[in-house]
Amino acid sequence: MSRRLLWTLIAGLLLPACQPSAARRGSTVLFASGADLQSINPLLTLHPLARQVQRYVLFTTLGRYDSALVARPYLARAWEWSADRRSLTLRLETVVRWHDGRPTTSRDVVWTLSAARTPATGYPRATELAALDSVLAPDDSTVMLRFALPQDRFPDVLTDLAILPAHLLDTIPFGRLRQAAWNEAPVGNGPFRFVAHEPNRRWVFAANADFPPRLGGPPRLERLIIVVVDEPTTKLAALTSGELDFAGIQPAHAGFVARDPDLAVLTYPLLFTYGIVLNTRRPPFDDLALRRAVSRAVAREEIVEGYLYGFGTPALGPVPPSVPGYLPVPSVAGQSNERFATGSTPVSLELLTVGSGEAPLEQMVQARLAAAGLAVTIRQLELSTFLARVYAPEHEFDAAVLGISGDLGLGYLQPLAALAGLKVPPDPAAAQRLFADSLPVTFLYHARGLQGMNRRVRGVTMDLRGELPTVHDWWVAP
Repeated sequence: MSRRLLWTLIAGLLLPACQPSAARRGSTVLFASGADLQSINPLLTLHPLARQVQRYVLFTTLGRYDSALVARPYLARAWEWSADRRSLTLRLETVVRWHDGRPTTSRDVVWTLSAARTPATGYPRATELAALDSVLAPDDSTVMLRFALPQDRFPDVLTDLAILPAHLLDTIPFGRLRQAAWNEAPVGNGPFRFVAHEPNRRWVFAANADFPPRLGGPPRLERLIIVVVDEPTTKLAALTSGELDFAGIQPAHAGFVARDPDLAVLTYPLLFTYGIVLNTRRPPFDDLALRRAVSRAVAREEIVEGYLYGFGTPALGPVPPSVPGYLPVPSVAGQSNERFATGSTPVSLELLTVGSGEAPLEQMVQARLAAAGLAVTIRQLELSTFLARVYAPEHEFDAAVLGISGDLGLGYLQPLAALAGLKVPPDPAAAQRLFADSLPVTFLYHARGLQGMNRRVRGVTMDLRGELPTVHDWWVAP
């Protein structure tokens, strides 16, 4: 790509009002996203960065994790369990207001949880609320949750699902929330207000000067802008020129970025695992022996060293060892010279992936599977086409390379198995054992986060919670 073309693309993506120098932006921070945020409505979103924007930028959640991954009060200033651990009483902060001036009350919590529990909404983590029998609001600042079974800890889903304004959404049928006009101009109650959205270009948020001191007070940044830049070369050029403050970078570029005195490279653990989802509903992967052959054939260490430059760890299961709830279980995974073929005819399959480039990861997998007697055709698709093939009810795929975004409650294990055509128990330990036994997914590696950052931004911590958990406290050096 020519230098002139790079700068033409950058100029079209960034705000017209932005100055060419990072220093001249002042307390406005530009954060690159590889794709649009899909939806700003937390009831509808799978996009990992969108979920962080919801819970750390625009809205509030009932609880939130601290850096030690302990659930702490947030919108719920306190909570208490009944003796049988089946009832949870939440006491809400009374000083939090929606950005239109209306108070945030228990009515908002009841409406949000009711919407999340209703199948017509399509909330991605609805299965984690299956044990929730009832949600009551005795008064404006109290919510009572009653569960069918005793709960061993504060539900993880309550740290992820941001609370929504009932007074703006309760007239819309749950099944039509995806078409709500509110999604295009959302009203939140968090430390930043929504300003503007240009599809596939940017989301703009401004500091909420009225954010209550009990929840941290107004943020130190004036504006946070999520800029959509899907081309890695363009993203790297914009970061090194000062046009972006944050950009996810490829492992091969980490050394180059680290040599720039104005930039820092942040690497941090992620709950994000790459794997090949195998469609067990139809041949060839309705055969457990073939799924075992695929798992044995892939060279995980080779991928981590040759493709990730060491910025990751080999994955034999869906949960990284650093995550609470990880269960080390025996696995048939591991490299092998075993061949799987009928007579002299190799088994043929199509491997779906997102992109239009060289697909080095997929080619590494293809080569290893070929040695095991599996003829793999790589088919690169545009994202929406990929999602339609993999997630649609027909599940029109043999195998698909997927980045799997997790959650600390491990609620993602059930939908992941369902995507492959199997059902796993809700208990995370039992689910991990079934993944190891039935191998519906060939896990490749647990990714590490890798961000290039302009050193003018201070107070940044990135960890298992994501990139934005400390955005409220970011500030820009003069």
